[in-house]
Amino acid sequence: MIFSGLQVRQLWLANTSRAFATARSHTYLHPPRPSRLVKYVRRSAYVGATIGTAYLADRELFASTVTRNLRTLYTCAIIALDYKLNFTPEKSDEIQNLHARVAKRLLHLFTSNGGLYIKFGQAIGANAALLPKPMQEQFSRLFDDAPQLSYNAIARVLSAEFGGRPVDGPGGLFANFERTAVASASIAQVHRARTHDGHDVAVKIQKPAVAQQMEPDLAVFALVMRAYEWFFELPAYFVVDYISDHLRQELDFEAEARNGQRTAALIAADKALAGRVHVPVVDTSLSTRRVLTTEWIDGVRMSDRESVMRLMGDISRLPEASHRDFKLKNRVPGWDGAPLRGGMRTVMRTMVELFGAQIFRWGWVHADPHPGNFLLRPHPLRPRESQLVLIDHGLYVQCSPKFMRQYAELWKGLLVGDMATVRDVATDWGIGAPDVFASATLLRPIRLGNSKRRSEKGKWPEGEEKPLSQYELSVKMKARLKSFLRDTDRMPKELVFIGRNMRMVQGNNQMFGSPVNRIKITSFAAADALPRSPSLSLSERVREYARRAVFYTVMLSIDAVFWAVKTREWISARWSRERKKVGFEDELERQMAAMMKAEYGIEVDPVMFEA
Repeated sequence: MIFSGLQVRQLWLANTSRAFATARSHTYLHPPRPSRLVKYVRRSAYVGATIGTAYLADRELFASTVTRNLRTLYTCAIIALDYKLNFTPEKSDEIQNLHARVAKRLLHLFTSNGGLYIKFGQAIGANAALLPKPMQEQFSRLFDDAPQLSYNAIARVLSAEFGGRPVDGPGGLFANFERTAVASASIAQVHRARTHDGHDVAVKIQKPAVAQQMEPDLAVFALVMRAYEWFFELPAYFVVDYISDHLRQELDFEAEARNGQRTAALIAADKALAGRVHVPVVDTSLSTRRVLTTEWIDGVRMSDRESVMRLMGDISRLPEASHRDFKLKNRVPGWDGAPLRGGMRTVMRTMVELFGAQIFRWGWVHADPHPGNFLLRPHPLRPRESQLVLIDHGLYVQCSPKFMRQYAELWKGLLVGDMATVRDVATDWGIGAPDVFASATLLRPIRLGNSKRRSEKGKWPEGEEKPLSQYELSVKMKARLKSFLRDTDRMPKELVFIGRNMRMVQGNNQMFGSPVNRIKITSFAAADALPRSPSLSLSERVREYARRAVFYTVMLSIDAVFWAVKTREWISARWSRERKKVGFEDELERQMAAMMKAEYGIEVDPVMFEA
């Protein structure tokens, strides 16, 4: 058959169309399979997008609560596994490295999570003298400071707390509000502002994420402490509820305002302290649960040691001080440049007496007296004298009358050698190892009666001839700690914060060269509180005054030691080429470190005795 050209063309087009249709149908029915690489890339993209979306949602909607808690659980699991695998007699030489790894992980966890985790870390650090040395070193660096939030974030908090009013300007909360914070910590930051009636004020604003994070953080804290107690077989959970309740109070600025007002009233009613200590006045009209407004105080923070010593005229006691112009006159209005009377001895005496009154007379104790929470300024009415200003009243401890009396008896018993009383108090509080407890109370080495001593080089007296390994020391220390916390249900929870308070006051005194005999001042506060107890009968009161004669004799001996150390310091500063000064607190620290190493095999880092 002969086809015309038109027919050939039509036949070709028909065949081509059928071929394309067949190919297209085959493609739809049997698409080409993607390579494995494409599959993995696609799946990775899906997983990454899901994780990224979840992370952003957690950050924006839940203040990173899920991320922070997962980080906590992961870190704790890694630590537990590390100890399980490597804390063995065979790896005794590596135990210090194990402690160092754990300390770094914990520090990274606390600083990464921020917020209340900084408080958790500080609670551990305040009691770190019984922990391995690497942990002592790491936790001494955990300070409660944090990057400040933007002004817009802070403005939103202020607007929400005060019904949408603008922050400043006509009709605003303040006539003027400084955009840059003067201080920023883990849970709040402080801005300077001026009210419409012309007064300068300090405005403390809670960071927005803290309230959302609080309860989940506390829940994970409880979970971790429970797991720690189970895994390491050491009592840890018994303080969780007490610490958690106080941390919740610290986030309530209305409670902080009431705390400050109560402390101010107690100081004003105390003849020994009235005028020497000031608490900033609260502006209740500009304060809420998340915002606290107080009068602005011009002064020098006690943490600024060099400036404080210049203000008091004691700069010669600080040989490493620079000679740059601090322009303190600009920072401390009303100061004419002449040193204030009394030097650092007057300042530290006021501080130690303040906390002696809080613990033994009022039963109302500021639980965070680090140097950053004190300002020093010339007295507004007597500009030649100094005045301490106590700030940050979020964390207080209310002591029961029974605890106050027993704690005073404990101090007095330790000083007059009444070890029966010391043991009675320790037993009533469910505390074993009363020698450790006594030493921790006075922050000086105390040995009670027949307490066993070890020879040098870590040998124990039970016939062992060679120094103990790190594993053996750790096991013995664990047993010692378990015997110390014998009955945690009976232990007064106030001790958790009272011990922290005592260590911080000691560190403050030490930082300025131990100008006062802290033990003597605190002991007098304890002794003075006992006869005033309304529960004493006449005969008991007479007996207390009789014991006081013995007490005064002991105080004279302690004072003699104090002045002997001061004399040695004075001679060393003038005749020795080494300008390093060793004060009374330094000497107590050296003795405590020696006792802890000799008695329990613990090497205590010096930073543990500092605030």
